[in-house]
Parts: sequence; structure tokens; C-alpha cells
Amino acid sequence: MYVPDSAEADAPVLVFLHGATGSGRSHLRPILGAADRYGVILVAPDSRIAGTWDLIAGGDFGPDVVFLDRVLDSVADRISADMTRLALGGVSDGASYALSIGLSNGDLFSTVVAFSPGFLAVIEPIGLPRVFISHGTQDSILPIDACSRVFVPALRGAGYEVLFNEFDGGHSVPPSVADSAMHWWLTAPHAGPIGG
Repeated sequence: MYVPDSAEADAPVLVFLHGATGSGRSHLRPILGAADRYGVILVAPDSRIAGTWDLIAGGDFGPDVVFLDRVLDSVADRISADMTRLALGGVSDGASYALSIGLSNGDLFSTVVAFSPGFLAVIEPIGLPRVFISHGTQDSILPIDACSRVFVPALRGAGYEVLFNEFDGGHSVPPSVADSAMHWWLTAPHAGPIGG
């Protein structure tokens, strides 16, 4: 957990999920500057399965969902945070997992932030969280044409408010993109979950 000096009482919380072969600590770095600027508490758990998230490793939701529930309970108990301004985000595999979990729990997460996602798998959508997706046009790991450009139109067609940020670059989170995501999330006209 990272609580920036700029975080005030009842600060917003972003649960941020790492990509494949990474960890919460290592993949948090690209968004630290934006968290400092906006006073956002970051929570970056490690997956329970080495290397990636349960859905990706085993094809089903399992121990990571249980662990994320415990993480959220711990955050609510330990710090002064506004749990109505709770977003779920991630990068790469973590972005795919964030989309899948976030759209299935739109009553809990008002916003989902996905940097370079590869897919989404939603069994039963709940609510209509706002969705920020960014993807590099030169991404050779998860090519934009096979990933975000496929499911962004589908999400919009299903009624989700989606801000899609294509940028000239690869499989990364440029500081300006991280800043745009935080700003868009925190300047929403509503504070809590919508459509639930």
C-alpha cells in the first residue's frame, strides 16, 4: 500500500493489479507520480499464483478473488479512505483481470482503469462502472488491433462510458497517460458506483 503525502482524509483508493511476471511493487512505478499529484492511495497486491492472476493461469476465478476481498477489508480497517471512490486498475494481465473483476463488481468499483489489456471475461456484469482504457499503437506484446480495438466498441455498445486513449508507443504506461486516467476518474460528475 502506498499513501502519498498529498493524500487527505477520506482519500480515493486505486487497487492496482500487476502484469505477468511482475509484482505489485514493481508494476506500480508508472503511476506513482499521478498518485502523488492527485492524492490517491494505491493498493498493489501480488497475485496468489506466481506470475499472473488465477483467471489467466487457470481459466477461472479463485484464490485471487478471495485475496482481493481480504485486501479491501484490510484497507477499510487500516486507513482513512473514501471507499465510495474506489477504482480497480492494472497493467497488461492485471488490466485484463481488472476489467473482468471490475465489470463483474460495478456495485463496488465506480471506475476501472486498464493500461494495455489483452482481454476481458465477464460472467455476469453488475452495474455500469466507468472504464478508462489505454493502449500503445506499437504494442507488440498485446497488439492493439487484436485487443482494445476489439472490445472497446463492444463495451460502448453495452452502455459503458469508455474513454479510450490510444498513444504512439509500445506495451507501457507513459506518465501522461497515467495522469489522464487519474484525472478522468477523479473528475467524474458522480462520486460512487453508477448503474447498480
